[in-house]
Amino acid sequence: MIDKQLRVVLAEDSVILRDGMVELLTARGCVVAATAGTASELIAAVTEHRPDVAVVDIRMPPSHTDEGIRAAIEIRAALPEVGILVFSQHVETAWAARLLADGAAGIGYLLKERVARTSEFVDALHRVADGGTALDPEIVDGLMHGGRRSRVGALTPREREVLELMAQGHSNRSIASLPVVSERAVEKHVAAVFAKFELPASDSDNRRVKAVLTHLAESGSRAGG
Repeated sequence: MIDKQLRVVLAEDSVILRDGMVELLTARGCVVAATAGTASELIAAVTEHRPDVAVVDIRMPPSHTDEGIRAAIEIRAALPEVGILVFSQHVETAWAARLLADGAAGIGYLLKERVARTSEFVDALHRVADGGTALDPEIVDGLMHGGRRSRVGALTPREREVLELMAQGHSNRSIASLPVVSERAVEKHVAAVFAKFELPASDSDNRRVKAVLTHLAESGSRAGG
């Protein structure tokens, strides 16, 4: 059961959505230290309050293109201890790859429809605050299929399924608890993924996920130009 009280800074330019998210987070035991309607306000608020997690809409004023994600990357560089959870209406694979380029620890990326699912959203916040990863399945799918020179094509269907779950932040035990395969089989598939990606194996879930996502991010960056 999640009992850690998270401190959050929330950046969303829609007042209605922002107020709704504040109410949702407060009801779930989070402390919203500050809210922001622009990227500059977000950076100032995070610098002042040093929250556990900054929740950021990718598209913010004035152009509503990439101000939010640029601010998230700036925060990531200046304050790496602050978790970053970005959200958007659509899959933005190139920006996901850019955000993950320096490592996947403490990073989340959800579609807005997933944010509306309260339990999943709050669970993702806690995972990111704890240094884990929380990627929307559609974001993972976009990264996996975006790289023109990606080794993903060499994976078997079961290895690809395990990789998708691993990239979403699941541990071997967590994957084995799902109706997929046994833990021993998961370990076998994970080893095969690492071998085909030419990545060093690791007993640490965070290091393992970081390695996989770094590979996927590099593939996505190549595809995105």
